[in-house]
Amino acid sequence: MLVRIRPGAQLSGAEQEFVACLRSYPTTGLAMIDLEADNRRIDAVVCTPRGLTVLEVHGFERRQSGVLSIPADGPWKISDAPVELDHLDSGSPSDRVEHGIYAVKHMLERSLQDPGHICGAVVLIPFRGAVVRPSRTNLRPGLDVVVGNVADATELRIYLEGFSAGPRNWTADRVIGACNALGLAGLAPARTELIDAGFEENAPTPTTTIARQPKPRVEPTPGVATKRQAYAGWTVVAVAVVGMVLVLGVIVTALAHDSAQPAPAADTTTTSPTPSPPPYRPAECWPFQSNC
Repeated sequence: MLVRIRPGAQLSGAEQEFVACLRSYPTTGLAMIDLEADNRRIDAVVCTPRGLTVLEVHGFERRQSGVLSIPADGPWKISDAPVELDHLDSGSPSDRVEHGIYAVKHMLERSLQDPGHICGAVVLIPFRGAVVRPSRTNLRPGLDVVVGNVADATELRIYLEGFSAGPRNWTADRVIGACNALGLAGLAPARTELIDAGFEENAPTPTTTIARQPKPRVEPTPGVATKRQAYAGWTVVAVAVVGMVLVLGVIVTALAHDSAQPAPAADTTTTSPTPSPPPYRPAECWPFQSNC
């Protein structure tokens, strides 16, 4: 990776360790160290063929190891102890890198340069031998926390090679234009040097997909019937006609049989009413009268 440092820059021990990490990477990119954008100091701006990222680099005041807790509101802690970072004048590291992203984007837009989507990250450089692992590496979309030093620089390299998944639109000419917009015209590498480092000479032509024309629908045409098929068809028709005649004959025979033998009329009988008995009248009985 190409590294350019502003003349007269006074780098801290953590920043010098960070620069040593960048120079050891075989990754295609250009890192501009210690620049100023909109009266704000930016630790580093790294440009790769796929995008641009702004980095805020911090070391530690003392040796600290453990899990780095990053709350949304509040101070950062390592194993329940406040993290002690160097050069932390005001605001949290995440706020400082967000302000740096806005300043770089504003300067590029003011120079009529297309900044695209600019990412950012807080790079923590612990003491060699100290192990620091963040509880979460993504603070917000496009804003990450990365830990790395010369002894363990894999995580930082993975971030620089994969922070942007866009197309390779940052050509050599576009990188030179960004350097001029940021006031680093004297630090910008030559065009041939950028191309030799892996930057594209021309922007890739976007691939356009041509929609396929739908195939015309061909209606199937019936073929010429053979003699065997014709005989089979006439046989089916003849069987159907014979069946219909038989059914019709059965119906006519049933109707004729029913009309020739009418059903006998039901016998009518008259019933005489049963006479009612005469009214009961008690007989008068006298004493010593027989049959009484």
